[in-house]
Amino acid sequence: MTPREVELVQHSWRRVVGVADEAAALFYSSLFVLDPRLRSLFHADMREQGQKFVTMIALAVNSLTRPDTLVPILRDLGRRHAAYGVLDEHYDTVETALLWTLDEGLGLQFTPELRRAWVAAYQTIAETMKDAARTEAGARPSAG
Repeated sequence: MTPREVELVQHSWRRVVGVADEAAALFYSSLFVLDPRLRSLFHADMREQGQKFVTMIALAVNSLTRPDTLVPILRDLGRRHAAYGVLDEHYDTVETALLWTLDEGLGLQFTPELRRAWVAAYQTIAETMKDAARTEAGARPSAG
């Protein structure tokens, strides 16, 4: 990510934090409309899940300039998500839901430049998580 993209993402996230509960609710409602099968992956109270989601996005966004801090956290998160049953293709659905949520929440402030910055941020996050999940899967002994 470029410094400008990091700045855009971090600045826009500060606007989202003020309506975090509503943003999380919008995100999950969009996610489950896009792929209703994903609902079965969530067993916790969705308000609590929304708070976890917002906290994790905030941590990632605030750590974009510190990959030495961010990467180990994302790798751990990727391994845990794989254990929950998250597949690579689910990350695409999450990206669509996240971008839709940001567009809804930020309105006209969600410019094409800001959208590209968020795509870059999300792809960095998702690829790190997916790589960790694949590495973990490859490290497990195969059955049989």
